[in-house]
Amino acid sequence: MIILGLVLLVIGAVAGIGALWTIGIILVVIGVALWALGTAGRAVGGRRHYW
Repeated sequence: MIILGLVLLVIGAVAGIGALWTIGIILVVIGVALWALGTAGRAVGGRRHYW
């Protein structure tokens, strides 16, 4: 999810599409939050770790 968010950020910045840039930021934030919860030992979505 983090990689997809970064790709959308780059495409949105290069193409000048603000909606893609915004969606990219949201995906990066959610991905980092899930990654942080997973590394802290909390179950995310029924899994002990999050890839």
